[in-house]
Amino acid sequence: MARIRFEDGAAYERGMGAWSRLVGEIFLNWLAPPRGLRWIDVGCGNGAFTELLAQRCAPAALHGVDPSDAQLEFARARPALANATLRKGDAMALPFDDRQFDAAVMALVIFFVPDPRQAVAEMRRVVRPGGTVAAYVWDATKPGGAPAAPVGRVLRDCGSALPLPPSADISRADALRDLWTEAGLVSVEMREISVTRTFADFDDFWSATTGSGNLRAALNEMSAEQAAAVKARVQKRLPPDAQGRISYSSRANAIRGVVPG
Repeated sequence: MARIRFEDGAAYERGMGAWSRLVGEIFLNWLAPPRGLRWIDVGCGNGAFTELLAQRCAPAALHGVDPSDAQLEFARARPALANATLRKGDAMALPFDDRQFDAAVMALVIFFVPDPRQAVAEMRRVVRPGGTVAAYVWDATKPGGAPAAPVGRVLRDCGSALPLPPSADISRADALRDLWTEAGLVSVEMREISVTRTFADFDDFWSATTGSGNLRAALNEMSAEQAAAVKARVQKRLPPDAQGRISYSSRANAIRGVVPG
């Protein structure tokens, strides 16, 4: 299976980073964490959600881990993360001692992890008893669950071998609940988060949505004519409003649990 990679922090920011903050704002309202916690953001990427933690939660300590040097470089350039510790690392083998944090989060990451169970076990390991382990992820198993779904459907219809995230099935609400419960977390709660993003026009939607990740890789493998045909087919499926704007809604599943005492 082809690996989905995100190596361009700026392109990710324009595309998925903006979506992540839309969901992340609602997610943090739901978590309602106290100020002054020690946080770890697992799979922090270019720091889109990590920045929200810094701005809204007044953390006593803030750490981020990601496998991409390029994404981490972008994250380190964010002024709000000047006091955060951002390092290269693997979600399935976190480079931290046991019980070091009050809260561990994953934002739009868990279905990219080859072994989600190991990743949740690692988050539980590094969080103190009574602390929180939480995540949100696009529901990749339902039509319209992810922001890139309109483009992905057309690409697959055109014969592109567009890969799904390696653990796409884990994004289902029931699968996430089972994952948290099997990890021994308690007081497990879930909610669905729906968000809508409005683009100035279709070209704005297209450039933001196809600027990075597997969509960009798939389009780069096509001829200019084939890529233009895909773009035209997607445009027909997304009619603009009277001002020419494109609005699209996506759904994420959010989950939280507590490390038992």
